[in-house]
Amino acid sequence: MITVILNNLFFATPAYIDVSATTYIIQIIAGVAVAVGVTAGVVISKLKKKAKEKLNIDFDKKEVEEDVVVFDDADDTNE
Repeated sequence: MITVILNNLFFATPAYIDVSATTYIIQIIAGVAVAVGVTAGVVISKLKKKAKEKLNIDFDKKEVEEDVVVFDDADDTNE
């Protein structure tokens, strides 16, 4: 009796897996992959936001230069 139990625990016997069960398993794996990806994206965006606030970084701020006006008096003397 003990040998039968130990044999079943340590030596896996091949079992038939139905096609519908296989597609269900594939759907579970795909769902977990999507959930992990979304969770990683949310965590990364929150970390980036906290780092920007902590380091006072603003990537959206655009520097605007004022227009340069040149006064050329040399043209006025020739007329």
